[in-house]
Parts: sequence; structure tokens; C-alpha cells
Amino acid sequence: MRIDLHTHSTASDGTDTPAELIRNAARAGLDVVALTDHDSTRGHAEAIAALTAAKDAAKPLTLVTGAELSCRLDGVGLHMLAYLFDAAEPEFLAARELVRDDRVPRARAMVGSLRELGVPITWEQVARIAGDASLGRPHIATALVELGVVETVSDAFTAEWLGDGGRAYAEKYELDPFEAIRLVKAAGGVTVLAHPQAVKRGRVVPESAFAKLAAAGLDGIEVDHMDHEGPTRARLRAVAAELGLLTTGSSDYHGSRKFVELGACTTDPEIYGEITRRASGAFPVPGSGGRG
Repeated sequence: MRIDLHTHSTASDGTDTPAELIRNAARAGLDVVALTDHDSTRGHAEAIAALTAAKDAAKPLTLVTGAELSCRLDGVGLHMLAYLFDAAEPEFLAARELVRDDRVPRARAMVGSLRELGVPITWEQVARIAGDASLGRPHIATALVELGVVETVSDAFTAEWLGDGGRAYAEKYELDPFEAIRLVKAAGGVTVLAHPQAVKRGRVVPESAFAKLAAAGLDGIEVDHMDHEGPTRARLRAVAAELGLLTTGSSDYHGSRKFVELGACTTDPEIYGEITRRASGAFPVPGSGGRG
């Protein structure tokens, strides 16, 4: 059973539409895929519709609805994966909207900073790249690639350009991770800390924070991820075992925006079953996900 619990669509900063993501996940031989766009559930309806249209496929695909939440702890950004929550729960919905609403002013500030640095980027260019998606740094990074300023999107996430604290970086509204856990739990969801030791992206929270987050109700840690080397994965597994946390794996797929394939890393079926057992806000679609 192949389970990928972290992917993105055009509802945030991926390049596949939600329907394309479903079709591509099926082609990749996945049994389960989670759609976890940044601070957004806008892609869920389209993904579910695509899943329903493909329900007679030879190998059924199960969708896990979710989101990747933007958080900040002691000045360090971190991402929280939230699964199978009630997307209509008012308090959590309002919190996600606050984060999303800050994306456009933040992006405009970064475009302004880049222009001051001599980059001939325009707001119109960035808006075209983003389309109807929740606008974010990857769209600006894509513009830098188009302009030949950097070779790849990943190259834009450095101190020289858009990395945390970089020359063109701008702060944004982000959730306190302890509050994020509370909100997700209140909406019946499950929380997993995304790529917590992805040091190539910038500063990461110290391991000492994991115990505090676990005490607050964190369910798991994303261990198997392209930005975690072998020794890092081994250390994270040990920490998770110490704290009684689940360990997941996923691709963090963004379509053509990043060079990673669906199913590049996967989650153990027993862990997936435990995630679905803990959730009460939503069910996997269309499978029961181990609830039986």
C-alpha cells in the first residue's frame, strides 16, 4: 500500500490542478494521497469530484483532505500538516483566512524589495504565474527563474533572495503552533509537524520544541522527506519514539515547481490507519482508511 500524505495543487503553490493531482497520483500507483495546500482547502471539492469520476478505475485511490499551516515559534517559521479536520469549523476557518489574507500584501512587499535590488520583476508577472492560487513565495521564485535571476525555484530560497531573513524577505501573519494544534484538534483533525529539520530551507526549531508540541497534542513528525538526509531521519525516528509521536513520509509534491515525484517518500499503512482512527472531523474519500 503506497501512501503519500503531503502534496500541493494550484489551490496554493503547486502546478497541478486538484483534478490533475488526483489523476497523476493514480498514475503514480498511489493507494492514498493527501491534498495539503498551504492554509487552504479550496482544492478539496475539485479533487473529490475528480476522485468520484475515477471511482471505477482498476486501482481505487483514496483522498485524505488536509492543509499545511504556516506557523512561527520564537521567530522561526515552521509548517504544520493538518489532516481530516472539519473545514467549516468557524474558529479554525477564520484563522486560516487571516493567514491567507496576508499573502497578497506580503507578496507585494517582496516584489517591491526585489525591484529595489534591481530585479525587473513586476506584480503583473507574479499575478500571472499565481493565477487563482493562494499567492506565495514560490510564485515569486518562479518569476525569478523566468527572468534568469536564479536557475531553479529552490535557488531563490536563500539569504540572497527570498529565504527567511533574506534581502527580499517580508514577514507574514503566521499561527502560533500551539494554537494551531488546539484549532485543528477542536475541528476533529490530526497534526503532524512537516519537514521539521529541513535545514537547507533556513532556520529550524530546536528539538527541545518537539516535546512541548507533543505535550500540547501534536500527533506526529514527518520524517521521510526529500529535505531530510539519512542521519536526520534516524534521529527524528528516535525522537518520535521517545515522545510517542507518529512518523510519516511523503513527497511534498508541487508538480513541475519542484523536482520530486509523487510517492517519492511514503507513510506506513499502520501509521495511516492510526491517523484516520484519531480523526473525527472528516473521513478519507472514498475509502474508510482503516476505520473498519
